[in-house]
Amino acid sequence: MSTNSLTLTSEETASFSHDRLSVYNLNDDASAELISADKSISERAVRYRDAIQVALPTGEYWLFDYGVIVFWAVDEDERQALINRLLRQENSQLQNIEEHFRFAFSADIKISKDTINVPDKNPLTRLAISHALAQSIKLMEYELKAQNTITDYSHLPEALAKTGKIALNRKDIAKIRGTLFSTKSDIILHYGLLDTPDFFWEYPEFESVYNAVVRYLEIHQRVDLLSKKLATIHELFEMLADEQKHQHSSFLEWIIIVLIAIEIVIYFTEEIRKIT
Repeated sequence: MSTNSLTLTSEETASFSHDRLSVYNLNDDASAELISADKSISERAVRYRDAIQVALPTGEYWLFDYGVIVFWAVDEDERQALINRLLRQENSQLQNIEEHFRFAFSADIKISKDTINVPDKNPLTRLAISHALAQSIKLMEYELKAQNTITDYSHLPEALAKTGKIALNRKDIAKIRGTLFSTKSDIILHYGLLDTPDFFWEYPEFESVYNAVVRYLEIHQRVDLLSKKLATIHELFEMLADEQKHQHSSFLEWIIIVLIAIEIVIYFTEEIRKIT
């Protein structure tokens, strides 16, 4: 880690004690309501739409409403202390999703080998970069979920091909399909991972910096790939649901056949009794 101090001389003077840039995904545990209730944050916070900036003596951090924190030159102990405060006490199921970069100031935006060269010392430039980093790590959460789902249920097509049966009932399949739909709607609608953040409607001059980081992190390609994975998984469970429907229909048909057979037996039994 660099020991050089990175000092801003702009009107929003800030100094950075080192060049570490860290991103943490706290899922939805760090809700906007919880952040607002933390006075140590809210009293120092400056909000820019769905993100708030908190300046520290040695750096700063940006908190996003969808549970991501981007730390600029914040020491590990201080980062962990904040994360522990924000997480819901006993209900937190924080996955170990975090990324670390380096940053430096230069004339142009340039990203190489996980080092981000920031083109100026405006805090809104850092917010533009933070937006891309936050979207990337939020996307990583869904990539892990999709991969876990694929791993958990990859045996089903083979089992269906070999035995013609699956070890899931209709309720289980419906729940999984609902989870997949919820995940896809979160990506497209709730978290806006496909969209440029609203912040850039108000500050379009920072969008080029954001786009440079988005390209480096391959966010759009990853979203497309994730959508294809989710579509493939959904198609699998559509097929399994159709198979369940077919089995259920066959079961009902057999019940009807048995009932008709019983009715015929009863009818002929009564007829024989009448004759005798």
